[in-house]
Order: sequence, then C-alpha cells, then structure tokens
Amino acid sequence: MSLVIYLTNQTIKQLSRKLAGLKINKMKNLVKAIATAAIIIAGSNASFAQATATAAASAAIITPITIAKTVDMNFGNVAVSATLAGTAVLAPAGTRTTGGAGGVTLPATVGTVTAATFTVSGQASYTYAITLPASATITSSGNTMTVNAFTSSPSATGLLSSGGSQTLTVGATLNVAAGQASGTYTNASGVPVTVNYN
Repeated sequence: MSLVIYLTNQTIKQLSRKLAGLKINKMKNLVKAIATAAIIIAGSNASFAQATATAAASAAIITPITIAKTVDMNFGNVAVSATLAGTAVLAPAGTRTTGGAGGVTLPATVGTVTAATFTVSGQASYTYAITLPASATITSSGNTMTVNAFTSSPSATGLLSSGGSQTLTVGATLNVAAGQASGTYTNASGVPVTVNYN
C-alpha cells in the first residue's frame, strides 16, 4: 500500500519559512555561545596577566638629641701690655697659652679657668655633628673683646655612648687689644653650640 502526500504551494512556502527560522535561531544561538566564550576567555587572560602583593610599613622614632651646658667658658685672669696686643688661647682641656703679638701674659693668680662644658644626650651609639660659632663679643662697661677660633673635644663629630650621652668641651681664643681696659668681660647672650645627628 502506498502513501501519497500532496502539498500545495502555500504549504511548501510555510514549511520553507519554518525551516529558515529554525536555521536562523540556531545561528543566533551559536553566535551567542561564541561571544560568551570569548568574554570568558578574555576575562581569564586578564586575571592571569596581573598579580598583587603587600608590604608592611614601619618606622622607628629615635631619641631626640639634646645639649645642655654644665660649665661656662672662662679665660681666667689675663694681663695685657699697654703697647702690644695679644691673645689668650683656652684649649678644650681647660689649659691656657698665649699668642699673637706677645702683649698678653698669664699671671700666677690664674682666677677661674674653665672650658665650656656640655652634656650631649640622645640615641645610644649614634654619631652627631658639632657646629661651633665663628666668633662672639664679650663686653665690660662699653669696652669689648672678640672671642673666636673655637675648638672642641670631640672635634667636628661626636659619638654617644651605649648609655646615650657624651661630654663635649669647647675652647676658644681671646683677642686682647693693647692697653685693653680692665674689668670683668661677659657675653649676656651666650655662645651657641649646635649638635645634630649625622
């Protein structure tokens, strides 16, 4: 027995449209799948192209450096010629010598002779730089003398002990004019000595 199906032109057109729609839907689905896969692959590549690490941040605040005077500078008793100028040199060790034109002598009654003495404190075992003044002026009743050529011990650079301190002594040169007026000469503003960590 044979089965024969007769299709009209309209039926054939309808079937063709349905088949074409199925093909288009399949193509659309295929394009969507490819696009989705491309996005996933691009995201994966981006995540593999970067890396992140962290580092800790820290700081250590050291003990501030300080300087305190314990003894003032004093050149002691100085005698001067009426016609010749001269100098009295005070070493950081507290000893005196004379110089210049030879108009200064150091009498047997020495008076109080002391180098300036400071205590420097700060971070244990650290080094520090020492800055001395270029000059200073001492006065007595309107008369003046210049103090310059400052020296120190230690010189230029100090080293704090394991306990965080060191004694710093400072000497200088006193310039005395010929016939310098007698009197006790002082400096009211003091002589600055500066220390800084290296």
